[in-house]
Amino acid sequence: MRLPRYALAALILAIPGIAAAQAPARQENRAVETARTVPGSATDVQLSFAPVVRGVTASVVNVYGARVEKNRRRAVMDEFFRRFFGEQAPNMAPDRTQRSLGSGVIVDASGLVVTNHHVIENMTEVKVALNDRREVEAEILLRDPRADLAVLRLKGAGKYRAIEIGDADGLEVGDLVLAIGNPFGVGQTVTQGIVSGLARTNVGVTDYGYFIQTDAAINPGNSGGGLVDMRGRLVGVNSAIYSQSGGSVGIGFAIPANMVKAVVASAKAGAKTMQRPWLGASLQRVSADIAEGLGLDPPSGALVVAVRDKSPADVAGLKRGDVILEVDGRAIDDPDAFGWRFALRGISGETPLGINRGSVRRTLMVRLQGPPEIPAREPVAPRGRTPFTGATFVNISPAVADEMRLDISDGVVVADVEEGSTAERVGLQKNDIVLAINNDRLASTKDLDRTVRAGANVWQVTINRGGQTLTSVFGG
Repeated sequence: MRLPRYALAALILAIPGIAAAQAPARQENRAVETARTVPGSATDVQLSFAPVVRGVTASVVNVYGARVEKNRRRAVMDEFFRRFFGEQAPNMAPDRTQRSLGSGVIVDASGLVVTNHHVIENMTEVKVALNDRREVEAEILLRDPRADLAVLRLKGAGKYRAIEIGDADGLEVGDLVLAIGNPFGVGQTVTQGIVSGLARTNVGVTDYGYFIQTDAAINPGNSGGGLVDMRGRLVGVNSAIYSQSGGSVGIGFAIPANMVKAVVASAKAGAKTMQRPWLGASLQRVSADIAEGLGLDPPSGALVVAVRDKSPADVAGLKRGDVILEVDGRAIDDPDAFGWRFALRGISGETPLGINRGSVRRTLMVRLQGPPEIPAREPVAPRGRTPFTGATFVNISPAVADEMRLDISDGVVVADVEEGSTAERVGLQKNDIVLAINNDRLASTKDLDRTVRAGANVWQVTINRGGQTLTSVFGG
């Protein structure tokens, strides 16, 4: 006899084992049905990021830079013809104008704009196009290539719509974000994505590798634009992409807003570059072998390999072999993370460093101060028939080493090389450290000046360039 369907169902439910087995399945199906719902109203269908975008687009601007590169031969001939013939030199190549295009974000109602340093690098004229299509000339207040950030001030009176700067430390992987900028110069564009990763290092864009990674499309021209959270707060400044084609492949990087705050604070204080504290110690990544020897699991932190006498690190009691694990209560994974966290502390007061010394955890208070300029720079610019003519040399102090990103404190460093000079022709470059001339070690610019003035038929020059020691021989 065939039972009716409802009777069969009742019979199955009456069997305890079957009923117990099917109950979780029904609950699971019900949960899936609950999760997969269609929009319940026209309002649900119209859910959009538009309210967030409306609140921030007035704060995102386009940044245009320009620099006129003079034709030096034309300048000489212009002067010749003007003096003797009262006319311009004929058939000369015109001056060239170098241009750049990027984005920026208004961060203060008085007209302060943050953009990437690489957008305005070498530019002498900067204009900003606002969202309402007005163009305003801008003054460069601060350039900081180490953070790849710059601060501009819009000229002229006016109150501008500034974006709220958020806390990037509150971001989590998976958070929704919007990238706003001017990709390829097509006009202001908004793309949406998520935070794909945090604290990315070894990106090769700035000294402080601590980037927010996002899959929101970032393309050329987006540089300097805003990465915005769902509350309309600036959480990052779009800076770089990973791409083999030049277009977005879903791997973009933004400088966290915490660094933006520090750079803006330095600009408001009148600094031309960001004011960073000086530790006075050399740090190294903790490898798995080192971690095992120190009893650290997992391997993390920054290993102290050298401490400079009378530096803040020395005064605080930091020693070679210590491992820095925290800055102001924030855990760090490597020297890059330390540099990031320490730089944000500014140059006043003290900050606690959590360290590991011989498997014992301690806290040291480190004074926050800028690097001293001792010895003084005492610039020397040799003249005459020498391979150094056209270069300017300065002594290496902690301030110079910090400014020029040097890892060595011996010798004298090339601070500048004149275009077309003898020094440029023989291959001297800015940031070259001259260690010795004709086997005489140099301790200061006075030593260099005395050696050059003595003259020589042959010059044997030993330099350090990017950590590599080179020796070259030049004629007198």
